[in-house]
Amino acid sequence: MKSSITSVYLGVAAGAMLLTGCVTDEVTGKKTISKAAIGGVAGAVGGYLLGDLIGGKKDRTEKIVGAGIGAVAGAGVGYYMDQQEKKLREQTAGTGVNVVRDGDNLILDMPSEVTFAVNSSTIEPAFQTTLANVSATLAQYESTYVDVMGHTDSTGSDSYNQGLSERRAQSVAAFMSGRGVNSARLATIGYGESQPKASNSTEEGRAANRRVELRLVPITQ
Repeated sequence: MKSSITSVYLGVAAGAMLLTGCVTDEVTGKKTISKAAIGGVAGAVGGYLLGDLIGGKKDRTEKIVGAGIGAVAGAGVGYYMDQQEKKLREQTAGTGVNVVRDGDNLILDMPSEVTFAVNSSTIEPAFQTTLANVSATLAQYESTYVDVMGHTDSTGSDSYNQGLSERRAQSVAAFMSGRGVNSARLATIGYGESQPKASNSTEEGRAANRRVELRLVPITQ
């Protein structure tokens, strides 16, 4: 079962690399896949999940509407996410958090060495200020879905890693909810060790794989 699930995730990751490797012809406006992206897919071992929202867009949208949160007009989505990205980059500079842009989506990659102690789902006190600042920005830019995704390295059993990844995602979501981020926007999921972005054969790789990611997707009609 584990191998089949992992294969699905790796396939999604490869697709994500192709998507992020698109280049646009300035004259025709046609998008194509760069050779670098094609080459990168062959060696992919994981990556950011893109596409469907956690829990499904229909259910999430119903919660958003019920909470009275408005959508971003189509023409303004890019600018809206540009401003949010700029502020998040300012707030996370030098903290170890990486802000990645993919189209109109944003990914915040938060390595566990700056967010959690080993085998813990309690947010480190030193990181709480940064996460509070991020939460303040997310509360200000409320027209975004926020997916909170937990990951681990391959050390330990599958079941333990799965539970730890879920607890870490839930811990981050609870913190943000307590700092003004409407819970209707938030969804959590744990992927355990199934979504590595580096090799688990080295300590450096394992450290990179122990992480929580925030995926910010604009709410549009």
